[in-house]
Amino acid sequence: MTRKRTRNPGDKSRWQRIGARLRGYLLAGILVTGPIAFTLWITWTVIDFIDRLVARLLPAHYDPPFAVPGVGLIVALAVLTLIGWIAAGYIGRIFLRLSDRVMQHVPIISGIYTALKQIFETVLAKRSNTFREVVMVEFPHKGMWTVAFVTAKAEGELAAAAGKDSIGVYVPTTPNPTSGYLIYLPRADLIPLHMSVEDGIKLVISGGIVAPTGPHPDLADSAAAVVAASETESA
Repeated sequence: MTRKRTRNPGDKSRWQRIGARLRGYLLAGILVTGPIAFTLWITWTVIDFIDRLVARLLPAHYDPPFAVPGVGLIVALAVLTLIGWIAAGYIGRIFLRLSDRVMQHVPIISGIYTALKQIFETVLAKRSNTFREVVMVEFPHKGMWTVAFVTAKAEGELAAAAGKDSIGVYVPTTPNPTSGYLIYLPRADLIPLHMSVEDGIKLVISGGIVAPTGPHPDLADSAAAVVAASETESA
């Protein structure tokens, strides 16, 4: 007679622990390499795009005999710096005023140009407090709170209609903050938050997953926590 082999219950538990540990190592590897890989990929994509764009604008005899990544980006930054230097001078300001008047009187294009000009002046020149403060507002109805960004104080016709103490607030949509709603509320209806605008945008894009609760944990500590959590689940 052949003797039937009995399976030790401890073997199954041991293999489960090994599987859980391997799963934890896999998740830790994704956690460590994911942000680095995506950052390098996005950076390389932007540099490659600018290199290709600049290469099309340059004459053929200026192209290097071999591809050098980042040359187009350096050329673009140098050209933009040169344009800024010229624009800051007397002749540059005269030319800018002339081109600005021409663009503002061209049908259809004038509306697009004016809007883009105001956006760039707001973001780069920092001429207002637009997107410098994160607040909580009751939107779209009472009892429902959402994260919003203060744009500017109501002036002129807007102040007369909404009230002199009204504040323009941009309520972004999730996960695409480039679309949203512009509403005007009394200053008293806003609850200021201590988080930065960058943290507020991260909160909106992540759908509330990435919340500013304090200093960001170290990547190695996060990887160790993932492995520990996988081992705890199998216990």
